Amino acid sequence: MNVVLAGEESAGLQVLRALEKSKHRLVAVLATPVTPGDARVSVWKMACDLGFETWPAELVRDAKLAERLRSERVEIFLNVHSRYIVNNEVLSAPLLGAYNLHPGPLPRYAGLNAVSWAILNGEHKHGVTVHKMEREIDAGPIAYQSFFAIEDDDTALTLSFKCIRLGVPLMLQLLEMASTEPSKIPAIKQDPALRLYFGAGEPEEGQISWACAASKIIALVRACDYFPFHSPFGHARTSVRGQDFAIIKAQLTGLLCDIAPGTIGDSTDSGVYIACRDQWILASKLKVQGKYVAAQNFLKTGDICGA
Repeated sequence: MNVVLAGEESAGLQVLRALEKSKHRLVAVLATPVTPGDARVSVWKMACDLGFETWPAELVRDAKLAERLRSERVEIFLNVHSRYIVNNEVLSAPLLGAYNLHPGPLPRYAGLNAVSWAILNGEHKHGVTVHKMEREIDAGPIAYQSFFAIEDDDTALTLSFKCIRLGVPLMLQLLEMASTEPSKIPAIKQDPALRLYFGAGEPEEGQISWACAASKIIALVRACDYFPFHSPFGHARTSVRGQDFAIIKAQLTGLLCDIAPGTIGDSTDSGVYIACRDQWILASKLKVQGKYVAAQNFLKTGDICGA
Protein backbone atom coordinates (compact mmCIF):
# COMPACT_ATOMS: atom_id res chain seq x y z
CA MET A 1 0.00 0.00 0.00
CA ASN A 2 1.27 3.48 -0.87
CA VAL A 3 1.52 5.70 2.21
CA VAL A 4 2.56 9.28 2.90
CA LEU A 5 3.43 10.32 6.46
CA ALA A 6 3.30 13.86 7.81
CA GLY A 7 4.81 13.61 11.26
CA GLU A 8 6.74 15.28 14.05
CA GLU A 9 7.88 14.58 17.58
CA SER A 10 8.13 11.20 19.28
CA ALA A 11 4.83 9.94 17.87
CA GLY A 12 5.94 10.72 14.33
CA LEU A 13 9.26 8.95 14.92
CA GLN A 14 7.53 5.82 16.18
CA VAL A 15 5.12 5.64 13.26
CA LEU A 16 8.04 6.20 10.87
CA ARG A 17 9.96 3.32 12.45
CA ALA A 18 6.90 1.08 12.18
CA LEU A 19 6.39 1.98 8.51
CA GLU A 20 10.06 1.29 7.76
CA LYS A 21 9.59 -2.25 9.06
CA SER A 22 6.22 -2.79 7.36
CA LYS A 23 5.31 -4.20 3.96
CA HIS A 24 3.93 -0.84 2.85
CA ARG A 25 5.60 1.57 0.42
CA LEU A 26 6.34 4.86 2.14
CA VAL A 27 6.18 7.31 -0.74
CA ALA A 28 7.46 10.32 1.22
CA VAL A 29 7.74 11.85 4.67
CA LEU A 30 6.65 15.42 5.35
CA ALA A 31 8.47 16.92 8.32
CA THR A 32 10.30 20.03 9.49
CA PRO A 33 13.73 20.25 7.84
CA VAL A 34 16.67 20.29 10.24
CA THR A 35 19.04 23.22 10.41
CA PRO A 36 22.75 22.68 9.73
CA GLY A 37 24.57 21.47 12.83
CA ASP A 38 21.40 20.36 14.64
CA ALA A 39 22.21 16.90 16.01
CA ARG A 40 18.83 16.28 17.65
CA VAL A 41 16.78 13.30 16.54
CA SER A 42 13.90 14.37 14.31
CA VAL A 43 11.46 12.82 11.86
CA TRP A 44 13.19 14.62 8.99
CA LYS A 45 16.65 13.37 9.97
CA MET A 46 15.52 9.82 10.58
CA ALA A 47 13.63 9.71 7.28
CA CYS A 48 16.75 10.90 5.46
CA ASP A 49 18.92 8.36 7.29
CA LEU A 50 16.52 5.59 6.31
CA GLY A 51 16.61 6.67 2.68
CA PHE A 52 13.03 7.93 2.34
CA GLU A 53 12.09 10.92 0.23
CA THR A 54 11.47 13.98 2.42
CA TRP A 55 9.25 16.97 1.71
CA PRO A 56 8.98 20.12 3.86
CA ALA A 57 6.06 19.84 6.28
CA GLU A 58 4.47 23.10 5.18
CA LEU A 59 3.72 21.63 1.73
CA VAL A 60 0.53 20.16 3.20
CA ARG A 61 -0.93 23.67 2.98
CA ASP A 62 -0.41 23.78 -0.80
CA ALA A 63 -3.16 22.40 -3.04
CA LYS A 64 -0.50 21.41 -5.59
CA LEU A 65 0.59 18.61 -3.27
CA ALA A 66 -2.69 16.86 -4.14
CA GLU A 67 -1.49 16.42 -7.73
CA ARG A 68 1.70 14.76 -6.50
CA LEU A 69 -0.23 12.38 -4.25
CA ARG A 70 -2.49 11.36 -7.12
CA SER A 71 0.43 10.82 -9.46
CA GLU A 72 2.05 8.55 -6.87
CA ARG A 73 -1.27 6.76 -6.35
CA VAL A 74 -1.10 7.38 -2.63
CA GLU A 75 -3.75 5.32 -0.89
CA ILE A 76 -3.58 6.72 2.63
CA PHE A 77 -2.17 9.86 4.22
CA LEU A 78 -1.17 9.70 7.88
CA ASN A 79 -0.94 12.86 9.97
CA VAL A 80 0.94 12.35 13.25
CA HIS A 81 1.46 15.52 15.30
CA SER A 82 2.22 17.59 12.21
CA ARG A 83 1.98 21.32 12.91
CA TYR A 84 0.22 22.55 9.76
CA ILE A 85 -3.43 22.56 8.68
CA VAL A 86 -3.75 20.31 5.65
CA ASN A 87 -5.24 21.79 2.48
CA ASN A 88 -8.66 20.37 1.58
CA GLU A 89 -7.48 19.30 -1.88
CA VAL A 90 -4.66 17.36 -0.25
CA LEU A 91 -7.10 15.67 2.13
CA SER A 92 -9.21 14.39 -0.76
CA ALA A 93 -6.29 13.15 -2.89
CA PRO A 94 -5.44 9.78 -1.21
CA LEU A 95 -7.61 6.93 -2.44
CA LEU A 96 -8.64 5.87 1.07
CA GLY A 97 -8.42 9.31 2.66
CA ALA A 98 -6.28 11.08 5.26
CA TYR A 99 -6.20 10.08 8.94
CA ASN A 100 -5.01 11.98 11.99
CA LEU A 101 -3.67 10.77 15.35
CA HIS A 102 -5.21 13.11 17.93
CA PRO A 103 -3.93 13.08 21.56
CA GLY A 104 -7.37 13.38 23.10
CA PRO A 105 -10.82 11.83 23.19
CA LEU A 106 -13.03 13.20 20.44
CA PRO A 107 -15.38 14.95 20.23
CA ARG A 108 -14.87 16.33 23.76
CA TYR A 109 -11.25 17.45 23.38
CA ALA A 110 -10.79 18.77 19.85
CA GLY A 111 -8.13 21.34 19.02
CA LEU A 112 -4.80 22.04 20.67
CA ASN A 113 -3.15 20.93 23.91
CA ALA A 114 -5.78 18.32 24.73
CA VAL A 115 -3.67 16.66 27.44
CA SER A 116 -3.09 19.98 29.22
CA TRP A 117 -6.76 20.95 29.14
CA ALA A 118 -7.79 17.53 30.44
CA ILE A 119 -5.52 17.92 33.48
CA LEU A 120 -6.63 21.50 34.03
CA ASN A 121 -10.29 20.48 33.87
CA GLY A 122 -9.79 17.80 36.52
CA GLU A 123 -10.56 14.85 34.25
CA HIS A 124 -9.95 11.36 35.60
CA LYS A 125 -9.95 9.69 32.18
CA HIS A 126 -8.39 10.61 28.85
CA GLY A 127 -8.07 9.05 25.44
CA VAL A 128 -6.39 9.05 22.06
CA THR A 129 -8.22 9.04 18.74
CA VAL A 130 -7.56 8.11 15.12
CA HIS A 131 -10.05 9.90 12.89
CA LYS A 132 -10.54 10.63 9.22
CA MET A 133 -9.56 14.19 8.35
CA GLU A 134 -12.16 16.52 6.90
CA ARG A 135 -12.50 20.26 6.30
CA GLU A 136 -13.32 21.02 9.97
CA ILE A 137 -10.41 20.37 12.32
CA ASP A 138 -10.71 17.19 14.45
CA ALA A 139 -14.31 16.69 13.34
CA GLY A 140 -14.08 13.74 10.96
CA PRO A 141 -15.45 10.23 11.61
CA ILE A 142 -13.67 8.25 14.32
CA ALA A 143 -11.88 5.10 13.23
CA TYR A 144 -10.31 3.97 16.51
CA GLN A 145 -10.08 5.20 20.10
CA SER A 146 -8.38 4.05 23.27
CA PHE A 147 -9.05 5.33 26.80
CA PHE A 148 -6.97 5.32 29.98
CA ALA A 149 -6.90 6.76 33.50
CA ILE A 150 -5.33 10.06 34.46
CA GLU A 151 -3.34 9.55 37.65
CA ASP A 152 -2.94 12.23 40.32
CA ASP A 153 0.73 12.67 39.48
CA ASP A 154 0.35 12.73 35.70
CA THR A 155 1.78 15.77 33.93
CA ALA A 156 1.20 16.98 30.39
CA LEU A 157 4.36 15.11 29.41
CA THR A 158 3.44 11.77 30.98
CA LEU A 159 -0.09 12.01 29.58
CA SER A 160 1.37 12.72 26.13
CA PHE A 161 3.51 9.60 26.44
CA LYS A 162 0.42 7.55 27.28
CA CYS A 163 -1.31 8.92 24.18
CA ILE A 164 1.66 7.92 22.03
CA ARG A 165 1.99 4.47 23.62
CA LEU A 166 -1.65 3.67 22.89
CA GLY A 167 -2.05 5.77 19.76
CA VAL A 168 0.72 4.35 17.58
CA PRO A 169 -0.81 0.83 17.68
CA LEU A 170 -4.12 2.37 16.61
CA MET A 171 -2.44 3.83 13.52
CA LEU A 172 -0.94 0.42 12.73
CA GLN A 173 -4.38 -1.13 13.20
CA LEU A 174 -5.73 1.39 10.70
CA LEU A 175 -3.01 0.48 8.17
CA GLU A 176 -3.70 -3.22 8.59
CA MET A 177 -7.40 -2.76 7.95
CA ALA A 178 -6.76 -0.37 5.06
CA SER A 179 -4.50 -2.91 3.35
CA THR A 180 -6.83 -5.90 3.83
CA GLU A 181 -10.45 -4.76 4.09
CA PRO A 182 -10.60 -0.97 3.61
CA SER A 183 -14.38 -1.00 3.45
CA LYS A 184 -14.40 -2.15 7.08
CA ILE A 185 -12.44 0.80 8.48
CA PRO A 186 -14.77 2.14 11.20
CA ALA A 187 -16.28 5.56 10.53
CA ILE A 188 -18.17 6.61 13.65
CA LYS A 189 -19.73 10.02 13.18
CA GLN A 190 -18.93 12.50 15.93
CA ASP A 191 -21.78 14.07 17.88
CA PRO A 192 -21.42 17.86 17.36
CA ALA A 193 -23.41 18.47 20.56
CA LEU A 194 -20.56 16.93 22.56
CA ARG A 195 -17.79 18.78 20.73
CA LEU A 196 -15.50 21.16 22.60
CA TYR A 197 -12.69 22.94 20.77
CA PHE A 198 -9.63 24.26 22.61
CA GLY A 199 -7.29 26.86 21.16
CA ALA A 200 -3.68 27.75 21.83
CA GLY A 201 -2.44 29.12 25.12
CA GLU A 202 -3.19 28.57 28.77
CA PRO A 203 -6.00 30.41 30.66
CA GLU A 204 -5.15 33.85 32.08
CA GLU A 205 -1.78 33.56 30.30
CA GLY A 206 -0.76 31.06 32.96
CA GLN A 207 -0.90 33.56 35.82
CA ILE A 208 -1.46 31.82 39.16
CA SER A 209 -4.26 33.12 41.35
CA TRP A 210 -3.08 32.30 44.86
CA ALA A 211 -6.58 32.79 46.24
CA CYS A 212 -7.60 29.57 44.48
CA ALA A 213 -7.65 26.13 46.03
CA ALA A 214 -4.28 24.39 46.04
CA SER A 215 -5.61 21.57 43.85
CA LYS A 216 -6.47 24.05 41.09
CA ILE A 217 -3.01 25.64 41.23
CA ILE A 218 -1.28 22.27 41.12
CA ALA A 219 -3.47 21.28 38.18
CA LEU A 220 -2.20 24.33 36.29
CA VAL A 221 1.41 23.43 37.10
CA ARG A 222 0.90 19.83 35.95
CA ALA A 223 -0.93 20.96 32.80
CA CYS A 224 2.10 23.04 31.81
CA ASP A 225 4.71 20.48 32.84
CA TYR A 226 6.59 19.09 29.84
CA PHE A 227 9.94 19.25 31.66
CA PRO A 228 12.65 18.85 30.43
CA PHE A 229 11.07 19.65 27.03
CA HIS A 230 9.53 22.85 25.72
CA SER A 231 5.95 23.41 26.90
CA PRO A 232 3.54 24.33 24.08
CA PHE A 233 1.04 25.29 26.80
CA GLY A 234 3.24 27.88 28.49
CA HIS A 235 3.99 27.86 32.21
CA ALA A 236 2.26 28.50 35.53
CA ARG A 237 3.55 31.99 36.28
CA THR A 238 3.75 34.35 39.24
CA SER A 239 6.17 36.94 40.64
CA VAL A 240 8.03 37.82 43.81
CA ARG A 241 10.10 40.89 44.67
CA GLY A 242 9.18 42.28 41.25
CA GLN A 243 10.67 39.27 39.44
CA ASP A 244 8.47 37.10 37.22
CA PHE A 245 9.09 33.35 37.32
CA ALA A 246 7.42 30.06 36.49
CA ILE A 247 6.68 27.13 38.76
CA ILE A 248 7.73 23.99 36.87
CA LYS A 249 7.35 21.34 39.57
CA ALA A 250 5.10 21.43 42.64
CA GLN A 251 2.89 19.11 44.67
CA LEU A 252 0.09 19.10 47.19
CA THR A 253 1.07 18.62 50.82
CA GLY A 254 -2.27 18.24 52.58
CA LEU A 255 -1.04 20.68 55.23
CA LEU A 256 -3.72 23.25 56.06
CA CYS A 257 -2.70 26.90 56.28
CA ASP A 258 -4.31 30.07 57.63
CA ILE A 259 -1.91 32.64 56.25
CA ALA A 260 -2.22 35.06 53.33
CA PRO A 261 -2.33 33.15 50.01
CA GLY A 262 0.93 33.43 48.12
CA THR A 263 3.07 33.70 51.25
CA ILE A 264 6.41 31.89 51.04
CA GLY A 265 6.84 29.50 53.96
CA ASP A 266 9.64 27.25 55.11
CA SER A 267 12.44 26.17 52.81
CA THR A 268 13.56 22.53 52.85
CA ASP A 269 15.89 20.30 50.87
CA SER A 270 12.83 19.14 48.90
CA GLY A 271 11.52 22.59 48.03
CA VAL A 272 9.69 25.61 49.39
CA TYR A 273 6.21 25.82 50.88
CA ILE A 274 3.79 28.36 49.37
CA ALA A 275 0.41 29.16 50.92
CA CYS A 276 -2.78 28.76 48.90
CA ARG A 277 -6.35 29.40 49.96
CA ASP A 278 -6.72 26.09 51.75
CA GLN A 279 -3.34 24.37 52.09
CA TRP A 280 0.39 24.63 51.46
CA ILE A 281 1.93 23.41 48.24
CA LEU A 282 5.58 22.43 47.91
CA ALA A 283 7.33 24.00 44.92
CA SER A 284 10.57 22.27 43.94
CA LYS A 285 11.61 23.54 40.50
CA LEU A 286 11.30 27.03 39.02
CA LYS A 287 12.21 28.77 35.79
CA VAL A 288 13.73 32.19 36.35
CA GLN A 289 14.97 34.33 33.46
CA GLY A 290 15.00 31.30 31.18
CA LYS A 291 16.95 29.05 33.55
CA TYR A 292 15.77 26.15 35.72
CA VAL A 293 16.58 26.59 39.41
CA ALA A 294 15.74 24.84 42.66
CA ALA A 295 12.95 26.70 44.47
CA GLN A 296 15.00 26.98 47.67
CA ASN A 297 17.69 28.87 45.77
CA PHE A 298 15.31 31.67 44.75
CA LEU A 299 12.32 31.97 47.09
CA LYS A 300 12.71 33.55 50.53
CA THR A 301 10.56 32.84 53.58
CA GLY A 302 8.11 35.67 54.23
CA ASP A 303 7.94 36.94 50.67
CA ILE A 304 4.52 37.03 49.02
CA CYS A 305 3.99 35.78 45.47
CA GLY A 306 2.03 38.09 43.21
CA ALA A 307 2.41 41.06 45.53
